[in-house]
Amino acid sequence: MIETYSIWNLHGEQLDHASSSNATRMDSVEPIVDPNDQVMDIIEDVFPFASTNINDEREDDVPTPIDSAEFEQYEKLLKNANQELYPRCESFSVLTAIVELMHGKIKYRMSNLCFDYFLGVFKRMLPTDNCLPKDHKHAQKVLNGLGWGYEKIHACKNNCMLFYMEHETLDTCLICNESRFKMTSQNRTTKIPQKVMRYLPLKPRLQRLYMSTHTATDMRWHKEKWVDDDVMRHSANGEAWKEFDRTFPDFAADPRNVRLGLATD
Repeated sequence: MIETYSIWNLHGEQLDHASSSNATRMDSVEPIVDPNDQVMDIIEDVFPFASTNINDEREDDVPTPIDSAEFEQYEKLLKNANQELYPRCESFSVLTAIVELMHGKIKYRMSNLCFDYFLGVFKRMLPTDNCLPKDHKHAQKVLNGLGWGYEKIHACKNNCMLFYMEHETLDTCLICNESRFKMTSQNRTTKIPQKVMRYLPLKPRLQRLYMSTHTATDMRWHKEKWVDDDVMRHSANGEAWKEFDRTFPDFAADPRNVRLGLATD
């Protein structure tokens, strides 16, 4: 329980004065987990059928068919997960090092330029035969197989519209007539967009939540572990959720169906 948690006494929770006054504060101790094992768990979550076919050698089981492109991605990730960052390095594999560094980049809002600089410094610090990627672009290519990519969609410089779907081939904005691309020298053939929106597809990310054994049970909590005791612990305790279930009983019957709320503000 977080230290700043407040008792919601107006929603049915009761404050146990005796237990709270005599409670002994204990520092939370996080279990020591091998980062290489964590990365292997991620790969098995993303490619459950591939890992089953590779590891399961029982003759009576029929192997599950796997898409060739998907299996190729799996093999590349598995190779990077098993390859040492440099000879006799037991702490980090290539994939583990990339995941750790990319996590720090996102957590501390590091720019690509800054990340490239420090990645180059780290690469020079390590033995010369290390396998660390030289920049963010090459590190991102290694992680593409995990399905955490995004789609680039060109946008109007003034945010009037997206050059998407039926407007994908346009070169000027329909609203303000602003050019889609930047002005470049005549000898340059590459068109550089004025503005790019990065779209993170929702569907594969929801699928990932059900692929992982760690999060699949949480996605079904509202159906399998929810208790109706007049205490507001979850959205499922709210009247809006219950009314939705009564209105759409077929949808509510399957605990894997997701009630998704989106907000732009």
